Amino acid sequence: MTAKRILFIGGTGIISSESVSRALDAGHDVSVLNRGTTGIRPLPNGARSIVADVRDAEATRAALDAAGSDYDVVADFLSFTPEHVQAGVDRFDGRVGQYVFISSASAYQTPPSRLPVVESTPLRNPFWQYSRDKIAGEDLLLAAYRERGFPATIVRPSHTYDRTLLPTLGGWTDIARMRAGKPVVVHGDGSSVWTITHSRDFAVAFVGLLGNPAAVGDVFHITGDHSPTWDQIYRWLGDAAGVEPELVHVASDTIAAVHPAWGPGLIGDKSHSMVFDNSKVKALVPEFRTTVTFDEGAREILAWYDAHPERQIVDAEADAAYERILALPRS
Repeated sequence: MTAKRILFIGGTGIISSESVSRALDAGHDVSVLNRGTTGIRPLPNGARSIVADVRDAEATRAALDAAGSDYDVVADFLSFTPEHVQAGVDRFDGRVGQYVFISSASAYQTPPSRLPVVESTPLRNPFWQYSRDKIAGEDLLLAAYRERGFPATIVRPSHTYDRTLLPTLGGWTDIARMRAGKPVVVHGDGSSVWTITHSRDFAVAFVGLLGNPAAVGDVFHITGDHSPTWDQIYRWLGDAAGVEPELVHVASDTIAAVHPAWGPGLIGDKSHSMVFDNSKVKALVPEFRTTVTFDEGAREILAWYDAHPERQIVDAEADAAYERILALPRS
């Protein structure tokens, strides 16, 4: 494999940080453009830091010019609206061999009319503006590819996590309630299945697509093949936390009515069973597979939080919302 000059826009997030590390391990020349505030995921040794706010066009242009290189690949983890995507197209048109836009599997038809979801499943999410903005960004990129050959690749992750991300509605608040012996609210009846992917597994497929000419002009979702039920997810977290959680099942619509901030991501994503066919990305990256299932991932998450008590933050608003939900009459 020929080493590529790769620019990550972002590079220190849950999804992107593992991809940066894997790209370096693969021998690529890696640069990371962000504001320089790496937080809990510092850049690994060997990654070149380019400091600029990508929303500041002039500062970004100056920083990239000072870095003095065009790139074989730009991996954009920080575009969330079509305006963001257009800025990327304008910035890199004619200067990059492949521009990878990180979209979202939540862009798929919601709820899906059939499973497993494939890349040709229609895109439509009437519940979540985030997803509609990703769809609009995809439309813009595909038009640029069709009309003038802009070398776009679209990647749709599903629920991807690392040791810092609790996948439940309330995050650490749910773990705190479990350990305090309080009931924990689970949406629906807990039996819907949910594809959840560790960022280390995601990175294998993602880096395998970078610089691959067969990926240009095409769309791939990258998810694991591991789809536990939500009850399993909560019980594995409870087991990792050293308790047997009391799970109370509540309709998603009811949860969203009591705590509207949860509504878009719940009604527009998590309340529906989602299973994906990954054969398309595996055809290009045959080494991609699920190596971390969530029973293991839950132990990794709880070990990290127990080692970082300053991160064990209970959201008082979420906790109060749970109490209001639990006080409602249930059949």
